Amino acid sequence: MSASKRRIGVVMDPIESIKPKKDSSLAMLLEAERRGAEIHYMLQSDLKLLADQALGQSRRLRVRDHEEDWFELGGAEEIHLGDLDVILMRKDPPFDMEYVYTTYILGRAEEAGALIVNKPQALRDMNEKAFTAWFPQCAPLTLITRSMQEMKEFLTEHEKIVVKPLDGMGGKSIFVIAAGDKNANVIFETLTDNGSRFAMAQVFIPEISKGDKRILLIDGEPVPYSLARIPSADDNRGNLVMGAVGEGRALSEREAWICSEVGPVMKECGVIFCGIDVIGDYLTEINVTSPTGIRELDTIFDLNIAATLFDAIEARLDS
Repeated sequence: MSASKRRIGVVMDPIESIKPKKDSSLAMLLEAERRGAEIHYMLQSDLKLLADQALGQSRRLRVRDHEEDWFELGGAEEIHLGDLDVILMRKDPPFDMEYVYTTYILGRAEEAGALIVNKPQALRDMNEKAFTAWFPQCAPLTLITRSMQEMKEFLTEHEKIVVKPLDGMGGKSIFVIAAGDKNANVIFETLTDNGSRFAMAQVFIPEISKGDKRILLIDGEPVPYSLARIPSADDNRGNLVMGAVGEGRALSEREAWICSEVGPVMKECGVIFCGIDVIGDYLTEINVTSPTGIRELDTIFDLNIAATLFDAIEARLDS
């Protein structure tokens, strides 16, 4: 089947709320449009299971690369999700139970023949923070626990740590704590909800001042550049939404090695598109839900990352 005949579904947040200049989902949809695909737009609330059938209330979508007028939607129609060639799962976190239920519906669509990017089981299995535990050779020493006492002991041992929830995004609720900080106890209490929720602590990496580097992997292979998100002078967080400044860089030897460790596992698990975060020489997160960074890297290095992604998707469909 030629690319011009592909039927592409996308599950995302409301398209009217995105920032076109920065939105990676729009970059993907623009490439699908360029290839002549038929695009079906859906929100989570548009999906359902009826018996064993995954169904969606879809609207035909047309997109254009324009800051003020980037989309138009057609009328609603009910479709069998398994009849689509590809479904891009681009709903932003939080990764809550509603997200998990959505992956069950997408799992039925996958059984019916649709290629889901990324694979529903991988979305469930690969928590962005916790999955670094599968690559301890690449990651800083990390503790995931409910115990406030263990967090205190981790801080005492390592003197400066980063603590964060397992289900956050965009830098939300990330704290840097040094030994002797009198706010430490209340931070541990808040993140663990007084010991009833798991949270993460990592040894602090001082190279954060030089940027939290986002590296994109497509079917296991890295884009050869990273987007270093450099924190503002009054913040520790390397997140663009928190005021960090993006700077493009070629991958270092160490970063290429980290990609060689992570990439094959991602490919084997059906993750066609993911973003890994590297601070200094260490892997800190693996983002498989709705990775960003395409448009910034495209602009800086004159790339078309979405085209590379769709080439990989086509290869999967044709194999």
